[in-house]
Amino acid sequence: MAISAENNAAPDEVIDLRKYFMVINRSKWRILLLAVLVSALTIFVVLNMKQIYSSKATLLIESQQAKAVKIDEVYGINSAQQEYYLTQFEILKSRTIAESVIDRLQLASHPEFVGQPGLLDDLRSLLPFLTAGTQQISAEGQAARDREKLVQAFIERLSIEPVRKTQLVSIVFEAQDPKLAAEVANAIGEAYIDGQLAAKMGITQKASSWLGGRLGELRLKLDQSEQSLQEFRLREGLVDVAGVRSLGSQELERLGEQITQARSKKAQIDSFVRVVKQYGIDQIEKLETLPEITAHPGVQSVKMEAVSAERKVSELSKIYGPKHPKLLAAKSELASVQDNLREQIRKLLSGITNEADTLSQSLSALESEMQRAKGQYQDLSGKEAEYQRLQREVETNRQLFDTFMARQKETEVTGDFNSAVARFTDRAMPAVDPIKPKRKLIVILAFVAAIGFGIIVAFVMESLNDTIKTTQEVEAVLQQRALGVVPKIAGKQQLVTLNRTFFSTDARLFSESIRSIRTSLSLLGLDRPIQVLAVTSSIPEEGKSTVSSNLSFACRQLETVLLIDADMRKPTIAKRFGLPAFQPGLANYLAETETLEDCIVRDEQSGIDIMPAGTIPLNPLELLSSPRVATLLAELRGRYQKIIIDTPPVHAVSDALVLSRLSDAVVMVVKADHTRSGLVQLSLSKLVNAHARVVGVVLNDLDLKNAERYGSYGYYQYYAQSSEST
Repeated sequence: MAISAENNAAPDEVIDLRKYFMVINRSKWRILLLAVLVSALTIFVVLNMKQIYSSKATLLIESQQAKAVKIDEVYGINSAQQEYYLTQFEILKSRTIAESVIDRLQLASHPEFVGQPGLLDDLRSLLPFLTAGTQQISAEGQAARDREKLVQAFIERLSIEPVRKTQLVSIVFEAQDPKLAAEVANAIGEAYIDGQLAAKMGITQKASSWLGGRLGELRLKLDQSEQSLQEFRLREGLVDVAGVRSLGSQELERLGEQITQARSKKAQIDSFVRVVKQYGIDQIEKLETLPEITAHPGVQSVKMEAVSAERKVSELSKIYGPKHPKLLAAKSELASVQDNLREQIRKLLSGITNEADTLSQSLSALESEMQRAKGQYQDLSGKEAEYQRLQREVETNRQLFDTFMARQKETEVTGDFNSAVARFTDRAMPAVDPIKPKRKLIVILAFVAAIGFGIIVAFVMESLNDTIKTTQEVEAVLQQRALGVVPKIAGKQQLVTLNRTFFSTDARLFSESIRSIRTSLSLLGLDRPIQVLAVTSSIPEEGKSTVSSNLSFACRQLETVLLIDADMRKPTIAKRFGLPAFQPGLANYLAETETLEDCIVRDEQSGIDIMPAGTIPLNPLELLSSPRVATLLAELRGRYQKIIIDTPPVHAVSDALVLSRLSDAVVMVVKADHTRSGLVQLSLSKLVNAHARVVGVVLNDLDLKNAERYGSYGYYQYYAQSSEST
């Protein structure tokens, strides 16, 4: 199902280029006329436009300006940056440069810049009430406004064009006078150079003045800081702070080492004393085993004597008896040596104890000295910090003073050195040919634009034009059968003459088109005969009466015909056939004032019978809605083979809806390229709702000279030409 839906939708999506071409073809002469008129108007305007000349001067903006002394810090210019050049371009377009050139060349009084009264000013002078409510401007305000307009007009004519990847910039100015354009372009470059030099000189002078003022303050600060440093030295008695601080640091280091040694030695002695107290001072045998005692030289000497005495006693005891004097003397010597050893140990212990006391006192003294040295060192550090602060202040003030002194000397030296920031590479020359207006191009563009606009308008008008113009539209838009077309009759003819066009030898195409409609109706009546045919239209003036009359002529050639004028509100059949206004007709018969025979008239030329509308009644719809109409048609069916009823327009009144129900078929007449499709569709819907049998639509008043533009009537034109040639 989806595939079939896509296949059905595909033809609708195809763009019909032929349709678009026909739209353009139908309006080609109007489009061409519009293009010619617009081009003519453009030529008139262009010829009255003033010619504009352009002159160009080229400047080279120096990226590194020549300086006698390097003082970039004073000017604050970093010409290596791209922003520098962009800034210079904007300066060239600035209001300051513009006003300088305007004043230099006195452009305010130049005829090209003097404002001429325009159309709006003339209108205000003619209609003063337009400006009655506006606020009055003072002379100063008006002068400022005129000055602003002059500057804006000047800037609009100026363009600054940098040359890519170079330091060159083009100054382009446009004016009606080529000499003026060249003068202004050169004057802008000169004003820029002079302005930059003046700005640099101003900066130099301001810098020199400011530096001179600051030097006095800096000199005073330097003197004050040096005096403060000297007073601090004298007050604190400082000669060499670094040397004094070095000596203090060495003393602290020495005292620290002595205290460390004393504390270590005291710790050893305290440990020995604790052991002695643990063994007891009388336990000589245990104490003499201590390393501190055995290592003492005096103890070692006594021990050597005791060992010698013990050896001697041992040797003599082997030789002599216990009572021998020599043995006793040796034993006495051994006892004496042992007593001496004990005495040495006791003295050593006493000396060590005394040494511990002395060492404690010495350590306390060293620590006191250490605290005193630390205090002196800290006091000296504070003085050094204050000294360094004062010294730094002196150095900072001296550096600032030296820097400002150097800058002042540089600015004094370079103050009268005029280094140009830019120079001319090419000066502007008066142009020979104008740059605008490009008259040929403007006219060509106007011609092309007019054609394009005309095409757009043609498509817009085509989209807005919803009238019925072709038989294809009859079938596609109205969903009705196209019975045929009736060509338009050239020239203005009388109504009676127009009614007899079918018999004219000069309008063979017209008669053939009527016969084609007759043939279409005959073919439609094969299955269901059409004896009573109602002819109607949506609105008046669509040609339904003409179609009815001429269709009656065509049918009379094959059968008996009665033409009934049922438009009792605005009848035309009697006038068309030259009948008098008092001729009785349909209204008289329905009102029962006349007989049927009196209401029917024979047309001798065509051979058809005619029932005119008769006397115009006050209530046409009531008469047509009466049963006598059906009775009348039933009686007429027995007399005539074809009955054609000319009914009123459907959209105007309801008469046609009443008659359509009594007819075998209804034919809708539509005037080509005149009646809107929506109106015709509404009329057809009314007929369908009235249960009328609408068999088709006749497209009337078709202009065959332009028939080919619709793409479907070339054969009519060919047939018409063939008929005229025969």
